[in-house]
Amino acid sequence: MQTVNWEIKQMEYVAHLIDFVLHVDRYIEDFVKLYDYWIYLLLFLIIFCEAGVVLTPLLPGDSLLFVVGGLCAVGLIDWTLCCVLLSVAAAVGGQFNYWMGSKIGKTMLRAQSKWFGDKELKKTQDFYNTYGSSAIVIARFVPFIRTFAPFVAGMGQMTFFNFAVYNVLGALIWVFGVISVGYALGNVPWVKGHIEFFIWGLVLVPSLIAVVSSYKLKSKHPSN
Repeated sequence: MQTVNWEIKQMEYVAHLIDFVLHVDRYIEDFVKLYDYWIYLLLFLIIFCEAGVVLTPLLPGDSLLFVVGGLCAVGLIDWTLCCVLLSVAAAVGGQFNYWMGSKIGKTMLRAQSKWFGDKELKKTQDFYNTYGSSAIVIARFVPFIRTFAPFVAGMGQMTFFNFAVYNVLGALIWVFGVISVGYALGNVPWVKGHIEFFIWGLVLVPSLIAVVSSYKLKSKHPSN
């Protein structure tokens, strides 16, 4: 009975999380109106966890930044503060994730954790093989890979200094870039009326590009 209740709670949690991801614009706007400046702490924590905690790959990243840009455009929150604060959150989160990978990554792999196993490791290693060191920058735009890439890098894929450079660069490009796109397009009537399609696009298009690139690499080098 307890097992059934736990499974139901897990399903409810996933359902709430999916609803939050797909309607992040409404949730964030309501939070700003209710709690004002506390929104900056909430945004920092979401971006930090999405980038820095390997157990939270489902948190919104691109869609959240896009919505933040739209809210900046109408003056609900400050563009400069959001860009700087969330760049720090993404960079610090990535560095923390790298450190965790260096400490417990191989232990989790041996234990066949349901959060990180051979499947996740293989996908991320294929991504590294495709893009090299720049994978850390490109991974910022690919959901799920974005969360696992620093963790795998910490397991020995990349030196600390090399990772830190690409990590900070990737955080700046990702945060400033997506927030700026949201600032420019987030309040266009047609875009605002079809925000769910843009959120799905931000999730699926980069993932599809990464899958196609990885497939092409495997076709050229089948021995790898």
